[in-house]
Amino acid sequence: MRISDLTKGKKKYVALALLFVGWLLSFLDRMVMNIAVIPIKEEFNLDPSMVGIILSSFFISYACMQIPGGWLADKIGSRKLVIFAIAFWSLFTIFSGLAWSLASLVIIRILFGIGEGFYPSASQKGISEFFPKNERSKASSTMMSSNFFGAALGPLIAAPLIVWLGWRHMFVAIGVVGFLLVAAFWFFYRPAAQTEKIEVKKKETNKVPLKNLLNNSGIWKIVVMWFAAGIINWGFSSWMPIYLVETRNLDILSVGLIASVPALLGGFATILSGILLNKYFINTEKYYAAGGMLLTTVFLYLMIISDSMVAVVIYWNLVFIFKSFVFSVAFSLPHQLLPKEAIGTGMGMVNTGAQAAGFIAPIVMGFIISATGSYDTAFFFLVACGILSTIAALSITKKDRKVSPQNAEIAME
Repeated sequence: MRISDLTKGKKKYVALALLFVGWLLSFLDRMVMNIAVIPIKEEFNLDPSMVGIILSSFFISYACMQIPGGWLADKIGSRKLVIFAIAFWSLFTIFSGLAWSLASLVIIRILFGIGEGFYPSASQKGISEFFPKNERSKASSTMMSSNFFGAALGPLIAAPLIVWLGWRHMFVAIGVVGFLLVAAFWFFYRPAAQTEKIEVKKKETNKVPLKNLLNNSGIWKIVVMWFAAGIINWGFSSWMPIYLVETRNLDILSVGLIASVPALLGGFATILSGILLNKYFINTEKYYAAGGMLLTTVFLYLMIISDSMVAVVIYWNLVFIFKSFVFSVAFSLPHQLLPKEAIGTGMGMVNTGAQAAGFIAPIVMGFIISATGSYDTAFFFLVACGILSTIAALSITKKDRKVSPQNAEIAME
């Protein structure tokens, strides 16, 4: 093996590590709000519907930026966009600690969401720039497992920092870490010059019209599947900490510890899920996703009807483990359906579904809780979404078509 090949191999894993850490920070920065909103709720005297607005405000801009972010990633490459995104969202993470009212906090969180909205598609574009096609699904699953680890770190870091520093200084401290990561990307994240030249040439000769992606039934089914799964994901993440404090009478440090475990298990499950998907479920991904979501829905229902706190925690963990099946399919299957030239935009479409769910879930659940006074009713809303996600996964057929630069229709196996 040539030295240049070894250097290239090392470079792609350095890039993957940086993208992984970028996702960790991204999730940490957004997830700490789910813990911080407990003291914020008291300081600003907010009811559940107002809390839902705060938790949802980030997602309205985050969702809106997915497709534009994907288009921009395809146009300029991942490096510039990743660096800009992290710097932008870190700035508004700091500003979150300076909020003086409900309105100011909502506006800051919307602007924060714009910065984070560029990162998902840019990171997936980075995978396509550094890894050959046969390695991208595994690399993508490994990178996206960071979402669960970031979700685990959120409560673990936020709870003690809030007790130690207060919620305002917590946001400032985490924002500073973001700018340190910007420096790391600046110095160590560099796609090969030759790759960049090839990319430019391909963009000139192999363009994928947006209308081709919008007309692709397979991608839209993945969008719906991931949207409904996202309702469960963000509904849980947003409201479980408050539920445990107000209904199960736990203190904020205990909530931080308990809330980190399901996300941590989900991260390891995602890595394992990606391996199983690539090894045993090629061309049968829909059954893998549907089976995982069906089990997720069953364990969610069992959690709702359980009186025991131990049972609630066990079922909560199982929900996150089996939800990882859908997660792996949602971020791996598009790499098989789409050409490299369309990965950024295609992933933007898929992630728009999940982030639209991030906007809808907290606010809908907040209004349900305000209207009924019942957390159980709000959680049954998540059960219905689990059923929808299962149906969407099963609806993917061989007749669904994928997009190619030459606009040829190739059946999805």
